[in-house]
Amino acid sequence: MHSFHSICVKEVDAPVTTKSHILPIYPTSSFVFENIEQGIDIFTGKEQGHVYSRYGNPTVEAVAAKLAALEVYGSDIEANGIMVSSGMSAISTLFMATLKAGDKVLSQGNLYGGTTELLQKIFKNLGVEPIFTNLRDLDQTETILKENPTIKMLYFETPANPTLACVDIQALSALGKKYGAWTAIDNTFPTPYFQQPLILGCDFVIHSTTKFLNGHGNSIAGVIIGKDLAFMQEKVWTAMKLAGTNCNPWDAWLTHNGLKTLTLRMDRHQANATELANYLKEHNQVAQVNYLSLSDHPDHLLAKQQMSGYGGMMSFELKGGIKAGVKFMSSLKFCTLAPTLGDTDTLILHPASMSHKNVDKAMRERNGITDGLIRVSVGIESVEDIIADMDQAMSSIQ
Repeated sequence: MHSFHSICVKEVDAPVTTKSHILPIYPTSSFVFENIEQGIDIFTGKEQGHVYSRYGNPTVEAVAAKLAALEVYGSDIEANGIMVSSGMSAISTLFMATLKAGDKVLSQGNLYGGTTELLQKIFKNLGVEPIFTNLRDLDQTETILKENPTIKMLYFETPANPTLACVDIQALSALGKKYGAWTAIDNTFPTPYFQQPLILGCDFVIHSTTKFLNGHGNSIAGVIIGKDLAFMQEKVWTAMKLAGTNCNPWDAWLTHNGLKTLTLRMDRHQANATELANYLKEHNQVAQVNYLSLSDHPDHLLAKQQMSGYGGMMSFELKGGIKAGVKFMSSLKFCTLAPTLGDTDTLILHPASMSHKNVDKAMRERNGITDGLIRVSVGIESVEDIIADMDQAMSSIQ
């Protein structure tokens, strides 16, 4: 018989007799081989099996597979998903897997500020040059691709953060294929419920699952989803494994828990955002409202063409500029000031001083991200409460 101390130390087999109804969490760093031969076979690829949770974990892989299935739902496309530690991790891991020194990335000037900084401050130092242009101008985009054969990635957001500007996914995907460049899109805002870029021709989709996919603000994770199954396994998985950008099982499980109400939440986000946009559009203190359901948004028709819904994100500009904006945000009592989006409650952010603080001001303003712009992630509360809070805050600046 083993000693008392040894019995305390050793693991025990779980007495599982029936399948768990809920996805189990596997909070383990490593997995046990039945014998040395099995270990050798798994390491050499002769047998499939888990080794170490940085390489792969059952909880994480189950959620990644579900996310990939959602992105291509309704089509005959196959896709592979790899979950990572955050949305930024998804972007950087994808870039590591697809780009090398001497390559260029063609992108837009109205990206999420963190992505712009990643390109300018990290990948540029690694020899990957970013080029920013107006991707809505397809002729100009093609000219740049023609003149720069070292562009290996077309990277974009649509709708963009925080102006909700859209670009043509099908047209850009076709240009990427024509000039031998990967196409990748940040699909965080609409989620696959409202937009499916892989079906529209894109090579890769990334998400900050922290946002709408999780929906409850209690985890940080990301996912990369691609149609080239071999490339995903050989290149993207290898980059994730060796750079150590893997997701952990707890955050994956929380993401999965949030996914169960994704459609219910997104429908409510959209309904509330539509009502709020209509209220703001008629307010005498508001100069402009950026929401895609509004017929006067410059990209309303494009959004209608490539999206099945408009989502829960909007932004607006007060006539009084930054001073009015500060007063307005300071007067809010029900809505929450927070530098994130996609939660169940309504979240307000000032891009110029928060998400886009480190982006060149001239670039910001060229792309509509002015000092007075306010971003709203519209929650699923009763819309009457959201509007009442906005209304009393508006009264404070009159």
